[in-house]
Amino acid sequence: MALAIEAKRQIFSTNQRHKTDTGSPEVQIALLSSRIAMLTEHFKTHKKDHGSRKGLLTLVAKRRRLLTYLRDTDPERYKAVLSRLGIRR
Repeated sequence: MALAIEAKRQIFSTNQRHKTDTGSPEVQIALLSSRIAMLTEHFKTHKKDHGSRKGLLTLVAKRRRLLTYLRDTDPERYKAVLSRLGIRR
């Protein structure tokens, strides 16, 4: 299940660092977070969809690696992403 083009544009506009930014860690983390939320809703009705569950775990691991990278390189941007997306406590 892919995100709609308009949903991606909305995510880009709220998380990009400059006008043409689509690949910074902040944008990638926001895209992964929206896909994770979408899959989490999917599993509320399709409890036995184990193939997609494996994909969800892959997305969560990728987001975790990006967050670790961002935390190590620029702690201020890391804190801003966490507060904007509401990922951690």
